[in-house]
Amino acid sequence: MPAHTEVSATQRIRVGIGGWTYEPWRDNFYPAGLPHAQELHYASRHLTAIEVNGTYYSTFKPASFKKWHDETPEDFVFSLKASRFATNRKALATAGDSIRRFVESGIAELGSKLGPIVWQFMPTKVFDPEDLAGFLELLPKKEGSRALRHVLDVRHASFRTAEYLALARKYKVATVFTDSPKFPSIADLTGDFVYARLMNSDAKYAAGYAPKALDEWADTARTWAKGGVPSSLARLDEGRHNGAGARDVFVFFINGAKEKAPAAAGALIERLR
Repeated sequence: MPAHTEVSATQRIRVGIGGWTYEPWRDNFYPAGLPHAQELHYASRHLTAIEVNGTYYSTFKPASFKKWHDETPEDFVFSLKASRFATNRKALATAGDSIRRFVESGIAELGSKLGPIVWQFMPTKVFDPEDLAGFLELLPKKEGSRALRHVLDVRHASFRTAEYLALARKYKVATVFTDSPKFPSIADLTGDFVYARLMNSDAKYAAGYAPKALDEWADTARTWAKGGVPSSLARLDEGRHNGAGARDVFVFFINGAKEKAPAAAGALIERLR
């Protein structure tokens, strides 16, 4: 895209699901009889992003990332959940080798389709500013010629503090926002993009969320893309970092009534059009 071309707020928003292989989706998302090997091809043409959970549990080879790249449309994006060996530890600042192994495993083969890397902490991981700063120092800014974007999925209430926000902003990492009551919902902007994991889908709704709720999430995504945070979302910094420039936005429907995730993502994409 030429540098002078204005990018609309809607064009900055990516919407997707976690993974693409899930048995119940073969009943209500994938066409009957679709070969399993074609599920990524199909999903990537109905969604605009996918968060890969498998990279959290296993190490993938460069050929896998290259295959994902080649099977998906040019403007598609993969978000990768980083290896649990880097984050499921008492001292995060000791994760250097695990971080390096993950980043150097071949993720650069995704090229322009490489989206944010999610560093998900255990729910029991308490905010320790010195340890977290040591961890953030280890996160590389590039892999090969690809710039890397990092987002922290913090899951303990102790992270709901101005000290955490200041540290995340210093290192220019985003913070996952979630609508789940199980984890702290931090709406404050800490990076140059927004990353939301929506986990409250309900089987009683055809699209997982009530129509009004999806309307509200569409409005929220547009506000995020313009650099703002809706007043309906509780914040710690009282809006001091609101309106700080346009941002890319990633919204993933994860868990809850997981069988409804593709329908929820599709319904949100339709509203954003």
